[in-house]
Amino acid sequence: MTRDEPSFTIGIEEEYLLVNRETRDLAADPPPELAVALEEALGSQVTSEFLRCQVETETVVCGSVREVRSELARLRSSVAKCAAQFGLAPIAASTHPFAEWSEQKNTDKERYNTIARDLRVLARRLVICGMHVHVCVEDEPLRFDLFNQLPYFLPHLLALSTSSPFWRGDRTGLHSYRMAVWSEVPRTGLPPHFDSPDEFHRTVDVLVNAGEIEDGTKIWWDLRPSARYPTIEMRITDMCTRIDDTVAIAALYRCITRMLYRLRRENQRWRDYSDFLINENRWLAQRSGTSRSLIDFGKGTAVPFADLADELIALVMEDALYFGCIAEIEHVRRIAAQGTSSDRQITVYDQAIAAGASSQEALKAVVDHLIEETLSGCEPIGNVSAGGAAVPPRSEAVAGKA
Repeated sequence: MTRDEPSFTIGIEEEYLLVNRETRDLAADPPPELAVALEEALGSQVTSEFLRCQVETETVVCGSVREVRSELARLRSSVAKCAAQFGLAPIAASTHPFAEWSEQKNTDKERYNTIARDLRVLARRLVICGMHVHVCVEDEPLRFDLFNQLPYFLPHLLALSTSSPFWRGDRTGLHSYRMAVWSEVPRTGLPPHFDSPDEFHRTVDVLVNAGEIEDGTKIWWDLRPSARYPTIEMRITDMCTRIDDTVAIAALYRCITRMLYRLRRENQRWRDYSDFLINENRWLAQRSGTSRSLIDFGKGTAVPFADLADELIALVMEDALYFGCIAEIEHVRRIAAQGTSSDRQITVYDQAIAAGASSQEALKAVVDHLIEETLSGCEPIGNVSAGGAAVPPRSEAVAGKA
């Protein structure tokens, strides 16, 4: 490693939906005692989200994907144990199969009340969850140079993560309906290109000085320079139901970031493509996940995602070796071949219907599947310490300070 190489430390934020184990519907108003139990178990690593039916966790700063996996397993297990005390369970999916958005309540905090006031009905529809991955690049000019090159890969990461095929009891035909809901909100979508960090800060300051936003945390692009940490925050992905998929996508994003750094070190860079073209791949990923094709702009043709996965793996193999995450990068090929959470949810639903279940019964079967798969790879709930074993301090940033 050269002296000037970024640390590329990594951190992940996950958002879960809380469901009632008996009804399988969302818990629109969980008891306040749950928040107390979560804080006792996880301290500052767990926070409320915009809606009361949501919980967000944040890993500590991690230097390896092994640490990431351990953190995610501990966090998911702890949330599940706390929720179980109140007849609830977390599901790691970006939408609930049949819940009604109009029945949900926002968390009574100043930030969330402001969002509800500013976004109006759009905010009420935000019954969606995402996964955010931070990768630390300490040098700000370098961070923005890599930030400008990363959008090309965002549709690929979205395709690997899709977990929101249902909305209000309807099979939407999309693998990531979350993106349809989220895209209605201002300051979302692909990020613009910035020639320098100063240009970015001036742009944000226009909205801040106009009183439209308080700070850069109200900018919700698919990828953004973190407003709090020296990280590039990837936000396009759905929540992954399986931890293995989460870790693989996080490892891939980290390796892509370092691959672009390697190119820069050799006076090369990834070719720029228009937002128009990247948005087309974004749509294809939203619609079909890994089951169809994305466009290879260099070739000018649509390429099956499985082939693109092979190309991505080859592209970052040097970086996977550097970070010691070859197995996790190879898992990307498995996702491409076997499908994402959306594919599995659709299969569960179809199988239940074929067995004679009503649509509502089939949707509840999907919820049961999500409850179980969310904890796959975690320690059993009964083995999670009720008060939480000694929780590592959150550090100053999710992935900001090694």
